Amino acid sequence: MNDAEVAPRSPGDDGGIGGIDEIIGFHIRLAHGATYRHFTETFAELGLTQKMVSVLWLINDHPHIAQADIGRRLQMDRATTMAIINRLEARDLLVRGASTLDRRRQTLALTEGGLDALVEARRCIDEHEQWVRTRFTKKEATLLIELLRRIHE
Repeated sequence: MNDAEVAPRSPGDDGGIGGIDEIIGFHIRLAHGATYRHFTETFAELGLTQKMVSVLWLINDHPHIAQADIGRRLQMDRATTMAIINRLEARDLLVRGASTLDRRRQTLALTEGGLDALVEARRCIDEHEQWVRTRFTKKEATLLIELLRRIHE
């Protein structure tokens, strides 16, 4: 790039964002921000974060899953996983237990309150997911998921 390409625009420019409009990561960040804001608004009354909901959902799908497996599957470090599990346990949404296969491992199960919270969270997720999907055709939504997986897997 030469100096003219990076020089600031004049006060009469069109208000566009220039070359940054072609940066994929920029649009991913904007899309993430928009979906995160909507998610946060949708979940405000539940007092649950995206990660908390993901943990509850994973435990429900895999009763007695080990804490370490949750972190690995959700791509979270040990400290983050433990902090989330501790918060959910303090709210009586899950219980820890000893693994029947390996006493060094702790397994997790939802309490009745955890199951109730997950049912309400899934209702909110359905609402949020509908908000996102209205922007795409069914085929486009499937393709978008496939393309995003290429980035994070």
